[in-house]
Amino acid sequence: SLAIGGSLALVLTACGGGDDDDTAAETPEATESATDDAGAAAEGDGTLTVGTLLPETGSLAFLGPPEFAGVRLAVQEINEAGGVLGNDVVQIDSDSGDTSSNIAQQSVDTLLSQDVDAVIGAASSSVSLSVIDKIVGAGVVQVSPANTSTTFTTYDDKGLYFRTAPSDVLQGRVLGDAVLADGYQNVAILALQDAYGETLAEQATKAIEDGGGTIVFQEFYDPKATDFSAVIDEASSTSPDAVILIAFDETKTIIPQAASRNFGPQDVPYFLVDGNLADYSEDFDPGTMTGAKGTLPGADTGDDFKQRLQDEYGELTSFAYAGESYDATILVALAAIAAGDDSGESIGSQMEAVSGGGTECTTFAECVELLDAGEDIDYNGVSGNIEFDSAGDPTTASVGIYEYAEDNTYSAPE
Repeated sequence: SLAIGGSLALVLTACGGGDDDDTAAETPEATESATDDAGAAAEGDGTLTVGTLLPETGSLAFLGPPEFAGVRLAVQEINEAGGVLGNDVVQIDSDSGDTSSNIAQQSVDTLLSQDVDAVIGAASSSVSLSVIDKIVGAGVVQVSPANTSTTFTTYDDKGLYFRTAPSDVLQGRVLGDAVLADGYQNVAILALQDAYGETLAEQATKAIEDGGGTIVFQEFYDPKATDFSAVIDEASSTSPDAVILIAFDETKTIIPQAASRNFGPQDVPYFLVDGNLADYSEDFDPGTMTGAKGTLPGADTGDDFKQRLQDEYGELTSFAYAGESYDATILVALAAIAAGDDSGESIGSQMEAVSGGGTECTTFAECVELLDAGEDIDYNGVSGNIEFDSAGDPTTASVGIYEYAEDNTYSAPE
């Protein structure tokens, strides 16, 4: 289900900057400071301990299984290849919840009390922003497989935050282009009111308007709401020929309410995003989502990787961000080996180096062999050619376009 349909790869360094010149001007100094801090990093204890901060509960819980599976598979393969610095990697799992709870704060406290060197997560940008200061302030590296907020590009993260997913700038553009490519010109946008929804809506709007289309309706709603009938009626009254729905779990409420007003996916084409591109086979009547489309960052991981995941984790209904989670873990391990130390600051100092600029390698074992031979490496992962820039962002990425079938599950169009 992760084969790319109509994927795009764009260089992100040109579009991932801050909102003003002052912020951009401060970035080199922040990077230099982070490098100085990393150079004076404390020594680790010899055992790389990786903590996960991923959604077992909350509005993004459907992303949890593939993300946990990706980390688990990576740790298994790392240890089968000899581990890191002579010891097996230790994995400690925790729940990130969502912003409606305090679970993430509690989980981070627990992980830090167990001396983790790296945290993989969170999936939600808002959740990561609520705990990033605590994580990097403790000298622990944080790598998210799914954060897409543009805020992280210029965030003061002490050189310890990285992500293997692209920013919302790219996905928003692909989303808008997909709407235009299907011939729709008058578009309604319903989006949750937070940084995620606002950025995606902004970028999709820009792509649509640049392509000659018109946004006939746009509304940002409270994601905690339970009755969306008013905003649905307002959107319907503008007679759009397509609807972009940028949402999380509240999609399960919005779609039935829209369908009851003859404004569902069977009445007007719908376009979703990674936050609500989910399996709805158990939630909606058959045919509810037929023909609806959605965007999801990530390259085709291939059938072999999916099978390895399921052999380790069990049956998965989604593979969203599994490859990014796997690659995040592999990169942390390689950075520790390159640094010769497992502390978070040492790992952070080598993340950019092991992701690009050296000899290409595609497996942990192959990359370790090159490092042992004294070579610089360029790890190309299952989620694509991840190459971090100085801000910890990937410089290239792919976004897939998927389509729903009669059973309310999605796949790449044939």
